[in-house]
Amino acid sequence: MRVDLFDFDLPEASIALRPPQPRDAGRLLVVRPGAAFDDRSVRDLPNLLRPGDALVFNDTRVIPARLHGIRHRDGSPGLRMEAMLHLREAPDRWRAFARPGKRLAVGDRVSFGRNTDAACDSGRLDATIAQKGEGGEITLAFDLAGPALDEAIALAGELPLPPYIAGKRETDAQDAVDYQTVYAREAGAVAAPTAGLHFSDDLFVAIDEAGILRHSVTLHVGAGTFLPVKADDTDDHRMHAEIGFLDQATADALNAVREGGGRIVAVGTTALRLLESAADEDGRLHAFSGPTEIFITPGVPIRAVDALMTNFHLPRSTLFMLVCAFSGVETMRAAYAHAIAGGYRFYSYGDSSLLFPERRR
Repeated sequence: MRVDLFDFDLPEASIALRPPQPRDAGRLLVVRPGAAFDDRSVRDLPNLLRPGDALVFNDTRVIPARLHGIRHRDGSPGLRMEAMLHLREAPDRWRAFARPGKRLAVGDRVSFGRNTDAACDSGRLDATIAQKGEGGEITLAFDLAGPALDEAIALAGELPLPPYIAGKRETDAQDAVDYQTVYAREAGAVAAPTAGLHFSDDLFVAIDEAGILRHSVTLHVGAGTFLPVKADDTDDHRMHAEIGFLDQATADALNAVREGGGRIVAVGTTALRLLESAADEDGRLHAFSGPTEIFITPGVPIRAVDALMTNFHLPRSTLFMLVCAFSGVETMRAAYAHAIAGGYRFYSYGDSSLLFPERRR
């Protein structure tokens, strides 16, 4: 499909630079294809679902994946660079997007951290560029591995706020709280599953009292979610792999929800992508562990999810394409026009929507 079909004008004022406070105070646009749009609040979610429905959350935890460092090369002065980790390949290796990528080469040494002239235990983290790909992508082989590398990254790195926020203000201590879901558990994401940022302990109490079930999956969101689609046709866009996990007990429980007449409601496009990666042609879920490069565009069947809660996404993004696949291109273009006119806040710290499918799945 032509990528320009997923373009729209978004005023700068619509981009949220801070989240709603408290978390569950955001607005919620309910979209049912063929029906009028319904302007609600996130706190209304328990009343918009039915007893026996199941919310599926992505319990990944964001790590401080943005690293600043200096490249060292014999005969060359140090070059300041930035690396955004996005996929762990081994206990000592991460794939990353680097800037300036064109000036890096395989074999270059890089020192990351607050003090790149000090020893590693004083905040320095050293690596070798082991591979170089297209678009500034590199593979870093660190001198540390496993938990020791995790601890060093936690000390040397900073929270990777999306560029449409980080480009407008500095990251601060409040972001360390705001850009993490209250149920984050499995460390490994470099971007938050932002639909989940709206949930609070009080909202969970209301959900439980309404008889709505809660389950968790894990998809470690990669920095590829920040990348614009530069191709003119969706067939020419390459998705970056993300690592996900769904255990058999959770798969069985979710299958039982549907067998009992309940609906599976994905909280965020990340949860939906993991569920669809784990589903067979009949929509039945199976255990899943490993990478997924699933790219959902209109025409790709969605088999395992009956409703989707998600924030408002960028023009020409893979995530806007996904919601168009779920609820229909014309429906979602109209919904986004309604949201912009109505003052909804967009992107990671913005308001949310509850989408129902274009047709019964």
